[in-house]
Amino acid sequence: MIDAFSRGDRDERDEAFDRAINGNIEGFEPDADDLIADLETDGGGAPDADELEADVERVLEALYSRIGEGSPDPRLHATRRVVELLGDVHEAYPVVHVTGTNGKTSTARMIESILRATGLRTGLITSPHIERLNERIQLDGTPIDDERLVRMWDDVSPFIELVDRELEQQNEQPLTFFEALTVLSLAVFADAPVDVAVIEVGMGGEWDSTNVVRGDVAVFTPIGLDHMDRLGNTLAEIAATKAGIVKGGASVVSAEQAPEALEVLAARAAERDASFAVVGTDVRLTADATAVGGRLISVQGLAGRYEDLFLPLLGAHQSQNAALAIAAVEAFFGGERELAHDVLEEGLAEVRSPGRLEAIAKDPLVLIDAAHNPHGATALATAIEENFAFDKLVLVFGALEGKDAEGIIRALEPVIDHIVVTESDSPRARHAEELAEDVRSWTSLEIDVEPELDRALDLARGLAGRGDDNASQQGVLVAGSITVIGAAKTIAREEGWLSV
Repeated sequence: MIDAFSRGDRDERDEAFDRAINGNIEGFEPDADDLIADLETDGGGAPDADELEADVERVLEALYSRIGEGSPDPRLHATRRVVELLGDVHEAYPVVHVTGTNGKTSTARMIESILRATGLRTGLITSPHIERLNERIQLDGTPIDDERLVRMWDDVSPFIELVDRELEQQNEQPLTFFEALTVLSLAVFADAPVDVAVIEVGMGGEWDSTNVVRGDVAVFTPIGLDHMDRLGNTLAEIAATKAGIVKGGASVVSAEQAPEALEVLAARAAERDASFAVVGTDVRLTADATAVGGRLISVQGLAGRYEDLFLPLLGAHQSQNAALAIAAVEAFFGGERELAHDVLEEGLAEVRSPGRLEAIAKDPLVLIDAAHNPHGATALATAIEENFAFDKLVLVFGALEGKDAEGIIRALEPVIDHIVVTESDSPRARHAEELAEDVRSWTSLEIDVEPELDRALDLARGLAGRGDDNASQQGVLVAGSITVIGAAKTIAREEGWLSV
């Protein structure tokens, strides 16, 4: 197996970092302004708040004016051209590349947290965000601050605009939102610099803009049927697209998969002379129990056996994600070195995964979850049954166009008692009235419709007994769309009932 931390030659890795931060890269040279900005970020001064707010709005407008991530362009050359102009910022650090259908973000967060516990400086890309774009780009487990966001965008945007013009001359569309964000993220990591980057794929794998990196470890969470209009109509087709992240000589670790998906992944690994390990065969979750505030697990990894690890996330699916994450970190260090138990304890104990069965309020308890396909909704329903004993649970439900809303409702129906159908402000959101008509044909549960999300939440909290003595046995679940749960959390914060 490859020891990804050394990339074969530690001097080469150090040289790559040196090139990225000491100005030996044409077009990506730290200057006095960069150093001053770093000092300001570290407490040596702060920009004017109003000016910074305006600058952030300028950056967000520049990004959001581009084609959205719901309509990715299946290409790599545009992103690759920019990162090469920036001096190959995508090659300045080893990478753990994470794809799959469900569990990508939680698994990526676990991998990053364990690596950080070893003392490495980490970068993390996840998507989408819950409330703020900064969440997508993290250094050492913390979203980048606004100062860094603005400074780095101002550094990379001239090169993005240059490539935009080149693309337009070739009758191609400019970089999309996600392509530009990928460039920004990779440059942030080179500038920091990080020792390792954990990068979650946006969609698919083969032509996702993050695939300009060389993933030393390729991680596959469970693969299911989602984004079928883009990725394929069968598990095998979808797996083939996702398998495109496997690079020559890499280490591949996979969650348990349907046989047709596993066959594709195994074939790709063999074709690329990559090692291949699978949870359930080469890695095993040997113990898994519900604990207060999470799970207590034991794992037989690639190189060691790890007993009685506390994971502060709810749901048996998170235990499976943790086993996969441990194997990925082992693979990163070569696959033959047992990880220190205290490192794993610290790494897993520090894991947080916003928007994954996250409690945002009490009286009544309000939970938000990013489940937006049937597989995720099934895992969510199981986790609710395992961890809660609601007398009444009201679902606030919204969905995007193209999603299997029926599959989500059918998966959640056994654990919910009432549905409030709503919508987010996403241009891809299904209209509440239209969605509610479909929901009524899928379930006999009582349904209310409230297109305005703030009112939908207020209605659901009332239905769940807000202020009643029995409210502790009643709750609200917000699910179906990440745009809905993100907006719900923001509303709770702004209205003053974000209390957990």
